[in-house]
Amino acid sequence: MNESVQQERELPLALRAAYMALHRRTDAIFAEHGVTADQFVLLLALREGRSLTQRELADRISSDSSTVRAMLVLLEKNGLVARAIHPTDSRAKTVELTSEGKRKLRKLWKVGQPIRDQMVESLSRHEAEVLNSLLGRVADSLNLDKTVA
Repeated sequence: MNESVQQERELPLALRAAYMALHRRTDAIFAEHGVTADQFVLLLALREGRSLTQRELADRISSDSSTVRAMLVLLEKNGLVARAIHPTDSRAKTVELTSEGKRKLRKLWKVGQPIRDQMVESLSRHEAEVLNSLLGRVADSLNLDKTVA
């Protein structure tokens, strides 16, 4: 098998393995705080303090609208986010962190620090910068809006 074909087969597996390892570790550490890794990502996307529409939020976290809606229902029930009718589009809802959501996010950020430290320590600074850049390029190249049928 030539090297190009080997890399083509290994890249998706390597990306999935890294993602799943991160996801499992994060889920395990956040479970005692009543939040999943995916919910943490959603809360993190709202941290800038301005409200987003559910669609903007789904785009920001690279998820589909129905998954985001299901997470928001749970997070709202737990008092971590608030949803409201969009001021100019009655079909849309805006989402923002509540005070409790902000407190929970700060706590989760601290609790998750050892995982982030371990990831960063496994790479040199240059490798981390290159990896971030390369992952961004991969994501951009696979963006469905760019896909030609």
